[in-house]
Amino acid sequence: MDLKQLSYFVAVAELGSFSRAATELGIAQPALSRQVRTLELSLRQTLLRRHGRGATTTEAGRLLLDHARGILHQVERCTDELRDMRLALGGQVALGLPPSLARMLTVPLIRSAKQQLPQAQISIGEGLSSALLAQVQHGRLDAALVYDTQSWPDVTIEPLLTEALVLVTKRLPGLTLDPPPPPVSLTVIAQTPMVIPRRPNAIRQAVEQRLANAGHTLKVALEVDGVAAILDLVLDGAGAALLPPYAVSRSIRPSDFVTQRIAHNALDLPVLMATSARRPITPTQTAVLALVRDTADAVLGDD
Repeated sequence: MDLKQLSYFVAVAELGSFSRAATELGIAQPALSRQVRTLELSLRQTLLRRHGRGATTTEAGRLLLDHARGILHQVERCTDELRDMRLALGGQVALGLPPSLARMLTVPLIRSAKQQLPQAQISIGEGLSSALLAQVQHGRLDAALVYDTQSWPDVTIEPLLTEALVLVTKRLPGLTLDPPPPPVSLTVIAQTPMVIPRRPNAIRQAVEQRLANAGHTLKVALEVDGVAAILDLVLDGAGAALLPPYAVSRSIRPSDFVTQRIAHNALDLPVLMATSARRPITPTQTAVLALVRDTADAVLGDD
């Protein structure tokens, strides 16, 4: 399989157009079409459906696209590793973060990387834990922070830190928080209508599993993805929420909320570092992962 043809196919599939892909790649459209057609003939599969508005992937095309991104990323990594033999720590590192952690870690992590690893290029993608683990498994990400504790083939999971969820409610007028409100039990959690992300969100699944283990079920008021939207709905009286403390402390109006810890650390969740078990870790990746650990500990460790 020709890597150039593979990269041309990925460009057309992602842009949905031969003309846009040709412009992006800086080649003539007829030459691009010939290269993609040659790839289809070599694989004996139709990969793209051409139509008046552009091109869309077939089922075979979608399968190849999924693998091709990983293949091209690994080729780029190999090139970076060879360059690392001649240069100081440099090259690209692709990191995945759940949305709530991305909101907290992206800016301080990039800032620290510019200071400590100026030759490295860090790309950060967001997604649910299960999707991030699949991307690590297939080589499209070098590492990811996840909540999912399930075993994944060819993925190494290491503990990073523990995140304690808190019950978040609307603060009533005149309510003082001195002393802080006492911890709440899982029984109280089960009786409280919750604004919570949809499945397969890892925090949602962990909360439901912990409640089920204690003989309770989750009382769902609304299913909403996105921390900001959840907090807005809590303020609007739609229900309570279960979130990490930093989601509230770094919101626009943290004083509008009351946070209560969960008794007996019943909703403490592990944050894990996922890396490939099949591909060797480069010196640059090792340095970036150490930076991720330090940043996560500094930003989240005190909450």
